[in-house]
Amino acid sequence: MEDILQGLNDAQREAVTSTEGFIRVIAGAGSGKTRALSRRFAYLVNEVGILPGNILCVTFTNKSANEMRQRIHALTGDNDTGFISTFHSFCVSVLQEDSYAVQYPKSFLVLDNSDIDAMLAIIYEERGLTLRNMTFSNARDMIEIRKIFKEPDYYLDMLAMPLNTLYQKYLNAKNTSDIIFYGYLYQEKKCFGLDYNDLIKFTLYIFQQDEEIKLKWQKRLEYIMIDEFQDIDELQYKLMEVLCGYHGNLFVVGDPDQTIYTWRGANIRYLLEFNNAFPNVKTIMMMENYRSTPQILSVANSLIDKNKNRIKKDLIPTLPKGSEVLCHHAATSEQEAEWIAVKMKELHGQNVSYRDMTVLYRAHHLTRTIEEVLLREKIPYTIYSGVQFFGRKEIKDALSYLRILAYKDDLSFLRIANSPKRNLGKRRMQFLQEIAATRGCSLYEALSQEIDNEIFKGTKATQFLSLVEAFAADYSVRPISELLSAILNESGYEEMLRTEGGQERLDNLAELKQSVYEYETSCGEESTLEHYLAHVALFTNSDAETDSDKVKLMTVHTAKGLEFPHVFLCAMNEGIFPSKKTNTIQGMEEERRLAFVAMTRAKTALYLSEAEGRNFDGSPRFPSRFLFDIDEGLLTYTQKPEDELVKEAQSFIAISDRHLKQDTEQTAFAVQQRVKHPIFGLGTVTDVDFVKGAHIVQFDEIDTPRAISFRAKLDKC
Repeated sequence: MEDILQGLNDAQREAVTSTEGFIRVIAGAGSGKTRALSRRFAYLVNEVGILPGNILCVTFTNKSANEMRQRIHALTGDNDTGFISTFHSFCVSVLQEDSYAVQYPKSFLVLDNSDIDAMLAIIYEERGLTLRNMTFSNARDMIEIRKIFKEPDYYLDMLAMPLNTLYQKYLNAKNTSDIIFYGYLYQEKKCFGLDYNDLIKFTLYIFQQDEEIKLKWQKRLEYIMIDEFQDIDELQYKLMEVLCGYHGNLFVVGDPDQTIYTWRGANIRYLLEFNNAFPNVKTIMMMENYRSTPQILSVANSLIDKNKNRIKKDLIPTLPKGSEVLCHHAATSEQEAEWIAVKMKELHGQNVSYRDMTVLYRAHHLTRTIEEVLLREKIPYTIYSGVQFFGRKEIKDALSYLRILAYKDDLSFLRIANSPKRNLGKRRMQFLQEIAATRGCSLYEALSQEIDNEIFKGTKATQFLSLVEAFAADYSVRPISELLSAILNESGYEEMLRTEGGQERLDNLAELKQSVYEYETSCGEESTLEHYLAHVALFTNSDAETDSDKVKLMTVHTAKGLEFPHVFLCAMNEGIFPSKKTNTIQGMEEERRLAFVAMTRAKTALYLSEAEGRNFDGSPRFPSRFLFDIDEGLLTYTQKPEDELVKEAQSFIAISDRHLKQDTEQTAFAVQQRVKHPIFGLGTVTDVDFVKGAHIVQFDEIDTPRAISFRAKLDKC
């Protein structure tokens, strides 16, 4: 036990050894919460004697889950590390065991964005839509919004409707949104595919419908731990409530000052009001910071103290004194970028690697000037967000080769049947699609049935079928790493890349093979092909990293959970950071939390910068209020803005503050709520436009709906 508790401070030790009941840990940035979580897991296993398979530890990225799994393995020496996963990965585990309860096979597909885009391509071609109707990106967003907010019971169509009925609903749809939405549900059901939003919905539905299955999982999970609890959304909260309903052992770790995802459903109240929702809650404060220098923490503490809706706390430094936090005011954005480049060259001349420098910004469009200057100054950089490792073409192709062995699904078939070239072009694919639609079968089955058809003469269709059948026959008993190497070789895919001279792509495939091997090592007996494919489908951009010696450029949201020696936080201007879209008091507090997160990413040094100039609308550009929020004396200015500019900025900020509203989501009525307007009379809320701050109301005495401002008087009926 002494090994497990060694090196922990008092708060961490209390968190690790508190095992029973409902426990809330308020863990400040850099306070060692990952250490506490992994040590607590090891304490439960080694000292209390709990079986690892009876512990659920929820993290918010697959990368975090992998790191946690490795730490726990090192502490316990046990290859069984229980359920250490994201909420969505855990739901995959539930559904792979119990999807029969909703008549779905265990071999369902977990869909990622490229799969969704492939489905959209089919829908657009079938219904004559183009990107002018709606881009794929907007279509994905629309589908997600309808699933979460507008049609939360959509999954009942997927579960209860026969495939033909859902297909007719799709064919009968008239407007673009309905065509895409119901076409997508049909495509999902057709291949037994589930996307990110479906996983928790289906899991909760099974628990709701089948008491025996619910009780099985409740009894199995004797201890539940949840990291980053400030980011939890409503569905995840409901799932958590169900899972802890038998043993009542729930341990949550979070920091309300790092809640920056309310725009995608996170609710800060779940953490702030945890002690009201559960009985006899024990709260532990972990405030000692092991990441940043005292100067950085003083600046961050001073900033976040201006928020009202928080648990009052200050991060306590443990590191020795470092360099002052520098703040630079520039006359133009280009001069701001040039100052950043000069500081980078100075650091590099002091033997600081470029990889240890990171530029953070509020939005992607801010990188243009910085990129131009870095290119001119020959400072290597990478934008940490674009097409990441698992989104690259060769990686998607390789994974599709694996996936077709397990599922023989249409999406994988369309991706790799003619890659490398097998003379299965558009005409033959269209023939197969018509056959599949007529017979209600997959494209792979259609090819198998029609392989002797004259149309496939002179193609390599037979070789493709033989390849898939040979590997599909024994894939379940072969290591995934061996399977991947063999099929990439025997399919001719790697040979195609060598012929094309695609060395970078071959290097990426080598990296994929290494990642598969590491996955097998960390997961042990869990490393089935199906489990691995579900695992990588849930990877996000933040799960990929690069070790090359380049400066990293990324948004603050992307940087969440990461840390860097030298952080440059640029474009600290009103209308940029905080965003000009911020129009509520709660929204402004979230922007301040976002700035706090940005500052607490820095370990050794923090550099803040902003520039004068004009915004797109011609208005003057002022320094951010967040710079003024920081107590005077904590920032060292390399160049200060003129007193007159500061005076104008503070006047502008004061006027802006007067126009901030209360959070619209707290004041809004629900859809279908009956309301009474002082002039229009009775009506029903049909929609809520949070962007414009309005209820869409269909009044009883008016033919068409009206958008009624949140500021207008509406009474609930």
